[in-house]
Amino acid sequence: MGDDVTARTVRQVRALFISDVHLGTKGAKAERLLDFLRHHQAGTIFIVGDLVDGWRLRKTWYWPPSHMDVLQTLLRAGSQGARVVYIPGNHDEFARDYVGHQFGVVEVKRDAVHVTADGRRFLVMHGDEFDVVVGNARWLALLGDWAYVAAMQVNWPINFVRRRLGFSPWSLSAWAKSKVKGAVNAIGSYRDTLSNAARKRGVDGIICGHIHTAAIEEGPQFSYVNTGDWVESCTAVLENVDGRLELVHWPEQAAAETSTADESGKARPAA
Repeated sequence: MGDDVTARTVRQVRALFISDVHLGTKGAKAERLLDFLRHHQAGTIFIVGDLVDGWRLRKTWYWPPSHMDVLQTLLRAGSQGARVVYIPGNHDEFARDYVGHQFGVVEVKRDAVHVTADGRRFLVMHGDEFDVVVGNARWLALLGDWAYVAAMQVNWPINFVRRRLGFSPWSLSAWAKSKVKGAVNAIGSYRDTLSNAARKRGVDGIICGHIHTAAIEEGPQFSYVNTGDWVESCTAVLENVDGRLELVHWPEQAAAETSTADESGKARPAA
C-alpha cells in the first residue's frame, strides 16, 4: 500500500456509503477517493448513484487512468470479500437497465434496505426519483448541470491563488447553496420529501445522495443521511462496528491523521 498508507492505519468499518463521484468529468476527485478507499476496509460498500457521469461523457470523452483505478479498486474490494451494491443515479441512469442483475461481485439495485449493527433499517437510494426538476423538467436539470460545471471552472483559478497564499479551498457552489434562500429551501424540501417517502416503506431512516450536500440528521423517530459528493466536498458515510453512522470529510480527516501519525513518530524514543 505504500508508506503513506502504513502511516495511517487501515480502518475497519461495517459499511461504507459513497455517491456522486462523477467519473468522466474533470471535477471528479478520483485521487482523493482512491486515497480514502485505501485507508478503509468495509464489509459492504454502497455506491449510491452517479458513480459515472454519462451526461458529460456523451458530450466529451474524458477518462484518465485514475478514473479507471477507482473502478478497479471497488472491484478488487469485492473480490477480497466485500459486498458491493451499486445503485445507479440520474447521471449513470444507463445502468438502471441492469437493475436486478449481478456482474461478478457487483449487485445492481434500484434501492436497498441496509440493517445496521444496532438494528436500524435504512432505505438506501440515490434520490433523484423525488427531484421534481429531474423528473419533470429534464432540460432544466441539464441547464443546472451546465451551471454547476461553470461554477467549478470559475473555482479553479480562485483556489489556485488561495493555495499559493496558504488559504484553504473555497467553493462557489457551496457558498451559493448556503446563501441563496431558494437553494436552502430546495435542500430542505428534498430532505423532507425523501424522508416522508422512506417512512412509508417502514424504515428508520434514509441514506441518499444526489444534491451534493452531506448531512447526518438523526432523530428519535427517523434519520436523514446524505453522503455528499466527490467533486467538491469529498465526503462519505461510514457505519462503525457498533452501528453508529459517521460523516467523513476526507481531505480534512486525512490531513489530521497524517499529522497525528507524524507527532506520534516524533514522540517515540530513539532505539
